[in-house]
Amino acid sequence: MGRLFGTDGVRGVANEGLTAELALGLSVAAAHVLAEVGSFEGHRPVAVVGRDPRASGEFLEAAVVAGLAGAGVDVLRVGVLPTPAVAYLTGSLGADLGVMLSASHNPMPDNGIKFFAQGGHKLADELEDRIEALYREHGTGQPWVRPTGADVGRVRDYDEGFDNYVAHLIGVLPNRLDGLKIVIDGANGAASRVSPEAFARAGAEVVTIGADPDGLNINDGCGSTHLDGLRAAVVEHEADFGVAHDGDADRCLAVDARGGTVDGDQILAVLAVGMRDAGRLRKDTVVATVMSNLGFKLAMGREGIELLQTAVGDRYVLEEMKRGGYALGGEQSGHVIALDHATTGDGTLTGLMLAARVAETGKPLAELASVMDRLPQVLINVRDVDKSRVETSGELAAAVTEAERELGETGRVLLRSSGTEPLVRVMVEAADSEQAESVANRLADVVKSSLG
Repeated sequence: MGRLFGTDGVRGVANEGLTAELALGLSVAAAHVLAEVGSFEGHRPVAVVGRDPRASGEFLEAAVVAGLAGAGVDVLRVGVLPTPAVAYLTGSLGADLGVMLSASHNPMPDNGIKFFAQGGHKLADELEDRIEALYREHGTGQPWVRPTGADVGRVRDYDEGFDNYVAHLIGVLPNRLDGLKIVIDGANGAASRVSPEAFARAGAEVVTIGADPDGLNINDGCGSTHLDGLRAAVVEHEADFGVAHDGDADRCLAVDARGGTVDGDQILAVLAVGMRDAGRLRKDTVVATVMSNLGFKLAMGREGIELLQTAVGDRYVLEEMKRGGYALGGEQSGHVIALDHATTGDGTLTGLMLAARVAETGKPLAELASVMDRLPQVLINVRDVDKSRVETSGELAAAVTEAERELGETGRVLLRSSGTEPLVRVMVEAADSEQAESVANRLADVVKSSLG
């Protein structure tokens, strides 16, 4: 039996792999591990529960709330809000834990359960393992000790969460956004109301697309994984730039005034230089993953900013940031963590900080983003293979060695199994785009033949 928790919570097809029974059982286990229910006489633990607009989030939220309340946890239900909003509210309200129901950028049929510990922090592997072990133990016949009477948890809607979170976002900004016109693509997801409201309150003129969620259209041809609609809207409305979120709004990608993509590496570069100039980039260091473009590493070197690289996943970036006391980190995918203001990647905050830098300097986003040159990078997702054998296949290892020999010092190869989807990612960088594509396709074919 495989591990339930992946790189970002527990995910699966809602009502298939991710059922109401699983959501309820995991929530009871999380209450015992994170809220330590029954450990302190008179202690009334509190949980913050939010979700994205997926239709399946409605029944999964009900299951999570039932599990928590049944375990003796008082629940503050904040409704549809971004993942970083749930993390922020968990910390600001002094809650014992937070729960977010979302599958981020995944398609609508998927959903996920993400837990936050006190302070709004993502869980260490050890805590996830304890929750999973307790869930499995009680799923095989060991009954829970449950409270009764006045000791059961109470549930109430916390409508103030929206305004509290937006006020927090605006309070972070070093300057207002007056004079900027910005297009926001909410991915028909959790940021559909929050992000436009925050940008407008900060002074920007806002145009919205992908901001009409109906429970079924999240990430459907919109958001950070589908930028064509944002490009067209930015050009049509003659906007200064556009920002795109994913379904749970912990990511942000951007499009400049001409429709050019500004990815997470470039956003991170712009923010790193701005924070360095303002004296807010602690130790003049930024943290990113091994997936970052080689051009990002070269740019940081030119700017005198040290780059630390981690395994893929914003949780590993966050761990390194906490370990070294660094202020900024992120991923090419648009997860950017400003640790002085957030405990996790926050797409709305990232977009606001990027806009503040544009407003402060008076320079177009394209000019600011030109601080780094992206080397040609090809990423191929290979599906329907046994991703567990990536590290052990001799045939694949030989192919990678040959590819690295061919690329020399002007490129690199990275193969990894996805932590959230059933596939293997093949990434190749080279000085020449044709070479990058040729090597990537060749490696993808080997992945299919050796792991199929």
